[in-house]
Amino acid sequence: MPRHNETRYLPYTPDQMFDLVADVPSYPIFLPWVSAIRVRSSSETEMVADMIVGFKGLRESFTSRVVKHRSDSVTVDYLDGPLKHLHNQWGFRDDGKGGVLVDFEVEFEFKNRLFEMLAGQMFDKALRKMIGAFEERAAVLYGTGDSGSSSSSAQSAA
Repeated sequence: MPRHNETRYLPYTPDQMFDLVADVPSYPIFLPWVSAIRVRSSSETEMVADMIVGFKGLRESFTSRVVKHRSDSVTVDYLDGPLKHLHNQWGFRDDGKGGVLVDFEVEFEFKNRLFEMLAGQMFDKALRKMIGAFEERAAVLYGTGDSGSSSSSAQSAA
């Protein structure tokens, strides 16, 4: 099962990064491969949404539950669609110097073995592109900050 976790320093506040990640309806604006979002239900602490993703002629829709703990974390768990399993966790920690440490973890498994093999081959590249899209969106929304981002640790396994 493809899995990845890492921690990055960004020159923003935990609140800013929480707001960016929790704003699921805006994902089609900046995330590659996300073509549409349909929010089924939403509150301050939880959202259920359908995400339509497409890549090279493939188009899939899946439903996830997003649990939001203001400023601390956003957790995404898979409910329905082409996957067997999906878990995504974002954590936001104040670094004490005006920035934030973003902990990111994702793991998934497709029902279809062919999709699993294709995803495994492109996993790292796609993940870097997705994380980069969140960082670019933060720069657009909040400015570039005093320093660039850096990865303090990264680990992945396919």
